[in-house]
Amino acid sequence: MAIRFGYWMPLGSGGFVISNVPQRTDWTLDYNASLAREAEELGFEYGLAPARFIASHGWELQQEAITCTAVLSAQTKRLKLISAIHTGFWHPAMIAKVGATIDVYSKGRFAINILTGWFKDEFRAFGEPWLEHDERYRRSEEFIQVLKGLWTQDRFTFKGDFYSINDAWLKPRPISQPYPEIFQGGNSKAARRMAAKYSDWYFLNGTTVEGAKQQIDEVRALAKAEGRTVKFGLNGFIIQRPTEREALEQLEAIIAGADPEIVQAFAEQVKQAGASTADKIGMWADSSHANLVQPNDGFKTRLFGPPELIAERIRAYEAVGVDMILCAFLNFTDELPAFGREVIPLLNTAKASRAHENRLEAAAAECGKGMSCDRMQIQNKARGK
Repeated sequence: MAIRFGYWMPLGSGGFVISNVPQRTDWTLDYNASLAREAEELGFEYGLAPARFIASHGWELQQEAITCTAVLSAQTKRLKLISAIHTGFWHPAMIAKVGATIDVYSKGRFAINILTGWFKDEFRAFGEPWLEHDERYRRSEEFIQVLKGLWTQDRFTFKGDFYSINDAWLKPRPISQPYPEIFQGGNSKAARRMAAKYSDWYFLNGTTVEGAKQQIDEVRALAKAEGRTVKFGLNGFIIQRPTEREALEQLEAIIAGADPEIVQAFAEQVKQAGASTADKIGMWADSSHANLVQPNDGFKTRLFGPPELIAERIRAYEAVGVDMILCAFLNFTDELPAFGREVIPLLNTAKASRAHENRLEAAAAECGKGMSCDRMQIQNKARGK
């Protein structure tokens, strides 16, 4: 299967960089519905609805993620819609019911992104207790166990440290099998262990090819020990321009236009997230000022330049195990469609070409087993004729 593509839904005002550089992006329903329909026509398979409740990195105004997912499911036909959910703000049984409803109504296009939470002020504002880092991940693990139990079992009972379910049932259950896909992010050891044991997808913040490989190899090994497999998504901020020089000039303009007060405030907010674990490898632990201008380290992925160069860099990530690029753009209005028209086909064509070459090799090997085949016969066998 070719590498997949998703995109961040722009549900908050201010776009996806903490910069005063002009952006052609909107956060309204009509805009997001139009963008989602265009995205699915151009080969994007996933749209991620981010969750934020009070401003953190310039998003003064935000829409609620699962509500937007429900609304956009009626506006689209193929796009799988991922709702980001903070486990500290919701009860898993309620989310199981809401998710099942959206999954049924959308014919299997609901997914969930589990947010363990890094923004302490948000929890404090809502009067929710701020748990120690690894405790937050233990709560998320129980949250997923409740989701899966209610989504797959006729009767479900669960006794945990955070949630208790007593002979509960949920009807109708989701139509996605065995249940809607479960995504998560995080970079700490606790996050990696959680992904290995419970999640279907592990989102990586933007990073180098080497950094992605290290995380993927570790989570794969942990998952294998649990008898599971995990898929991997990577955050990438796309700057697609006719030349790499023009793309880098745009990057410099974004960083030069960064609002220093907001970036510094964001840096202070995420400092505890990156350094709150004993191993100091949490998210943003090694992010510079320039990296923080794109809140999920999207600049680190270096997807800048003309379509061919961007595709080449994506292939390098695919080679180390990345299954999806989660894209953000400066100007969603024209840059998301350009990426869909000019970059995605390059990756799909390359994958199709490799698959055909593999079929040719298999057909040639089969013909070599006591059979005499000319080149045309091998070509026909590869095509299934």
